[in-house]
Amino acid sequence: MQKPEPAATLTVAPSLDAFTREEWSRLSGADPANCRVPYNPFVSYDFLKSLEESGCAVRETGWLGQHLRLEDAGGLLIGAVPCNLKSHSQGEYVFDHGWADAFERAGGRYYPKLQVSVPFTPATGPRLLVGGNTDPAAARQALAQGLKTLTDRLGVSSAHVTFAPDQDVTALEEAGFLVRTDQQFHFFNEGYTSYDDFLAGLASRKRKALKRERRAALEAGIEIEWLTGSDLTEAVWDDFFTFYMDTGSRKWGRPYLNRHFFSLIGERMADDILLVMARREGRYIAGALNFIGGDALYGRNWGAIEHHPFLHFEVCYHQAIEFAIARGLKRVEAGAQGEHKLARGYLPVTTRSAHYIAHPGLRRAVADYLEHERQDVSAIGGILAEHSPYKKGG
Repeated sequence: MQKPEPAATLTVAPSLDAFTREEWSRLSGADPANCRVPYNPFVSYDFLKSLEESGCAVRETGWLGQHLRLEDAGGLLIGAVPCNLKSHSQGEYVFDHGWADAFERAGGRYYPKLQVSVPFTPATGPRLLVGGNTDPAAARQALAQGLKTLTDRLGVSSAHVTFAPDQDVTALEEAGFLVRTDQQFHFFNEGYTSYDDFLAGLASRKRKALKRERRAALEAGIEIEWLTGSDLTEAVWDDFFTFYMDTGSRKWGRPYLNRHFFSLIGERMADDILLVMARREGRYIAGALNFIGGDALYGRNWGAIEHHPFLHFEVCYHQAIEFAIARGLKRVEAGAQGEHKLARGYLPVTTRSAHYIAHPGLRRAVADYLEHERQDVSAIGGILAEHSPYKKGG
């Protein structure tokens, strides 16, 4: 195996404090001169550091930092992996609870495990971070092997790399990781000049349905605002956090993000954030949090204190498409799950993850399960694609 450097070293860091913002940015895409991939806000130093600093992703909440740091012979950072030792499977969106239950019924210990991901964020992005100053394939190989070594050295059951891009999955599969697929729905901007231009590409019946839906969403005198940059005041975050807590409490019982986290990202990442807010009778009643990447808009959290027909679809999906077209972004990634997104212009897309299972028996069982699951995901994706709202042949 080719190594990135003859004397490259791999160490483990308990937090982002072991990295400087500048050196991490050379790997994450925040520094375009030193990175080959479009900027992804979720693997930025500011986003990950805010999760740790706010107390959302720390030992007390079941996320113990085990970040990998790959240095060349001169001590220059040439690769990294955002990794945590986890005592549960919450906040991941790639579900392995069944694997844990089966292993523990058989007398094994599934937790703790290693999790390579962006906490609470089901968005594909770099996981084996590599800078522009080294051989990327060799560096990814070293990082993938490093994850296996760390798993075995800690004596934990497994390592999971979720929502990984193709180049990372390739390196991980070559290192012996098992590949898993799932499905999301993304909007693709085919060079549209306006939302009406996008609508023109839909089948007539679908186009009329979306127009009716958007009118109905605003019938109660609701107005929509786009807030970004200096618009993101603490008062705005107070309102959005109220919405977030309402939805999070009903869906998960205990929301993952705290109020301090939103202040931190508002301070550090304001230009990377779009809040779509709905106002009625002089106050905000609903909102959706989006992050702006180098070529994509990522929809994340939604909430409301008043519930109006179709308002969720308007704020989360239609407005995201309008913003992406206005900004010239290539796609909108609307988060996990949701076949209802198909009718609103979002198409099925396969997402991928990679899993190293240390125990031979569990590994065989998981490999068999994943083979059947991949077939099911592919078949369902094909069926859904046949129900695309776009004109046939478009």
